[in-house]
Amino acid sequence: MAAVALIGALAAPCLAQVSSYGDKSEGSNVNGGELPTVLHQVGITQKLNQPLPMDATFVDETGKPVKLGDYFTDKKPALLSLVYYKCQVLCSEEMDGLTSALEMVHLQPARDFNIIFISIDPSETPADAMAQKTRLMKRFDQPGTASGWHFLTGKQPEIDALAKATGFGYVRVPAPDGKGSQFAHASSLEIVTSDGKIAQYYLGVEYSPKDLLLGLVEASGNRIGSPVANILTYCYHYDPQVNRHSLIVARVVQLGGMVTVAGLGGFMFLMFRRDAALARGQDLTRERTDKG
Repeated sequence: MAAVALIGALAAPCLAQVSSYGDKSEGSNVNGGELPTVLHQVGITQKLNQPLPMDATFVDETGKPVKLGDYFTDKKPALLSLVYYKCQVLCSEEMDGLTSALEMVHLQPARDFNIIFISIDPSETPADAMAQKTRLMKRFDQPGTASGWHFLTGKQPEIDALAKATGFGYVRVPAPDGKGSQFAHASSLEIVTSDGKIAQYYLGVEYSPKDLLLGLVEASGNRIGSPVANILTYCYHYDPQVNRHSLIVARVVQLGGMVTVAGLGGFMFLMFRRDAALARGQDLTRERTDKG
């Protein structure tokens, strides 16, 4: 699976904390900075306070049929993410980023909240889901929490209903080798209230533990958050120069971080100039004193 991380348009005001983004190795721009045509069909429409389709039926990693609403009968909030398990780059990074962040959150899966991954690929199986769960449980390594991690697969109508409810746009495209297909999509994580409504979006592949903790605490009280800046990380890359897909993960930087760094740099520059000017003035004063 090839991937590219691109900065999308700011479609919503930054009224809430945005998930933190990690540094990735930089790559070239796509098509001179323009998005490939297929990515114009891909994006995240933030649907805060939207109820999820609780009657949608899926299959969990053990092969057991479940309804989405089964994970909200205990009145706990949930972290929800649409991915696909055979994706070898961005989806794995998203799951790994969430796992790393949760290691620093002072709440416990199963006891305090649920984590729900749902595949957008109807051809994936419970075995694919179990492989991802086994991998992440080894990484998370906190005994007693596995029952709070859920990896679901389902049929196309149920996937479509959930994608529509969460505003998750994706497109099936040919795989780079021409054998089979992959999915172009943006990376997102939703916090869902204890009564099954979308409370907050986090975009990207790495997340702030502080933001996750705050979001889960608020969602447990059925409080709805605010829209975040729509800076998207896309799971897809097309190289028009060689007419094929290629592997690339570019650096994604928050707009606020860029402004902060620029402001800090400007402040330091002015301080250095002032200090240099003071030093020159002191030297000149000493020279005049010595001559006098």
